[in-house]
Amino acid sequence: MVMPKVAIIAALEREVSALIKSCRRVERDYEGRRFVFFERDELVVVCGGVGAEAARRASETVIALYRPTLVLSVGFAGALDATMHVGEIFAPALVVDARDGSRVEIESGKGTLVTFMAVASLEQKANLAQAYEAQAVDMEAAAVAAAARAHGVRFGATKVISDELDFEIPQMDRFIDAFGRFRTSSFILFMILRPWLWRRVAMLTSNSRTAAKALGEHLDRFSREPSQAPGGIPTPVVTPPPTPQAAAASGLSARGGE
Repeated sequence: MVMPKVAIIAALEREVSALIKSCRRVERDYEGRRFVFFERDELVVVCGGVGAEAARRASETVIALYRPTLVLSVGFAGALDATMHVGEIFAPALVVDARDGSRVEIESGKGTLVTFMAVASLEQKANLAQAYEAQAVDMEAAAVAAAARAHGVRFGATKVISDELDFEIPQMDRFIDAFGRFRTSSFILFMILRPWLWRRVAMLTSNSRTAAKALGEHLDRFSREPSQAPGGIPTPVVTPPPTPQAAAASGLSARGGE
């Protein structure tokens, strides 16, 4: 039996560092842009950048160039459930796009992941949890799901919790450029001048390392048996008009996310 060709879409290399270190790095151009891919056997990984638009571009590119049979959205997510902790792996059964309430069901998995457009504050996390009955929030999965569905490719999502429900991430939107790249040097300069944020950023860094390690171990097992990957044929769902709560959540001050 031929193993499926699997494309993994992540935002940043640090999210999948444990997996890509054993892959071959390849640079390829598509529609005037250069992308870096990490190849190993029947697996390809692309780190497209932070946010829905970056994820969409990466998904469209990897589908066009590699023709995978399964596309996985992989990376960090924020907890919307107080029982979920840093390092916990979350494979949802439903992915919801907070922009319009559209959703994609996954044959395997459990719970709901909502994709929001920016880094969520504590208030926004609470609103998203209530509006969508979701357990976690990210910034990319819905865009990956939409690209996969448009091309008739199987879709799945595997996330790892990197910040818990009561942890507020410092607002980082200003340090993400139009291509979804995080401007680290600008962020460091910003932080140097704001010592009151140092403790929170140190905790965020520690949490991210814990999450990346857990995700790396999970992906290593998956890469050895890709047929056991979460996610099945995405099922389009006719979405009713958003509830007032959902409408309010999707319009939250243009800020939110993982």
